[in-house]
Amino acid sequence: MTLLPSWVWVLAGCLSASLVQSSNLSDFYPPLWKESPGQLSDYKVQDGVYIIDPWIFTDRMGMYKILLNKTATYFAKFAPENEQNILWGLPLQHGWQYKTDINYFLSVLPFLAAVDSGIMGISSDQVTLLPPPTDQMRFCYGVTGCRSSYIDLMNKWSNFYQYMLSPSSNFDDLLKYLWIAHTSTLKVPLSAFEDRFFYYSNQEADFGKSWAVTVNYLGAACFPTTLNRSHEFQKGLPPRILVSTDIAPYISDFTALQNIVLVVLNVVRNVDESTASLSLTAWKYLMKTQAARELFLEIFEEVFGEKMHWPDMVISRADMIFSCEVFTSVQGIP
Repeated sequence: MTLLPSWVWVLAGCLSASLVQSSNLSDFYPPLWKESPGQLSDYKVQDGVYIIDPWIFTDRMGMYKILLNKTATYFAKFAPENEQNILWGLPLQHGWQYKTDINYFLSVLPFLAAVDSGIMGISSDQVTLLPPPTDQMRFCYGVTGCRSSYIDLMNKWSNFYQYMLSPSSNFDDLLKYLWIAHTSTLKVPLSAFEDRFFYYSNQEADFGKSWAVTVNYLGAACFPTTLNRSHEFQKGLPPRILVSTDIAPYISDFTALQNIVLVVLNVVRNVDESTASLSLTAWKYLMKTQAARELFLEIFEEVFGEKMHWPDMVISRADMIFSCEVFTSVQGIP
């Protein structure tokens, strides 16, 4: 543990926030949570089939809300009020994306896999999603279609739910199953919708790619996507779509934290690409033990305390890349 490279600590620091306890957990809910459907019967029903329009924000958020409600009983042993349900990261990300991008597959596949796993209490053919006006062949709209097109991803989400249903399930292993499914699913839009980056500024496109790379590092560390932690973490993410004039860390309407997070996300991606993902291999190697993951989370929670002065923090990309190379060579990772 004494050989932790400096870029690891910068990653931990610049992707985290101190945990703030709230007496009212509803303060952490994503936008339009109360207005979103909370049960399947809130959607339109035709011939016994629930019809969901995932292209309407509240309809898609409702899929998450129902998923959180249906899985609450399995996370009750970890904390009251469903706060420790690690599926909270999905709707909170969608809430953040309310004013930025959206991710169809990270909404639909977890929901339909839950239906297929029997958690929703309906058969697999009792729910269908409406297609968009264009590009309809790019998406899937039901359990059968999604299993046909994305069998491996659906199985990964099903593995998570099946383990969740086990009486012997534990929190750490639930996180492992979740992150395997999450990071695998995130690869779909990156490859299938790369042409969509053309419609965004270079800054927004670069951020999207950097964020997707960084998620792999969070997944390897099994970051707990509970309500509190996900809410606090997102304070460091951009509050809007980036435009061509946005140059971090000098974006005037962003906080110092948000500016630095943008810088670090780009650094993480550059390190990942310059080492052909060797840095990710090193990170996964480092995060194999529970002690290392707990230490990372401890830093994650403490480094952005009130005493941290972000404007005074200087990050050297060269130092970070050098540290990564030194670490990998010392550990003997090819």
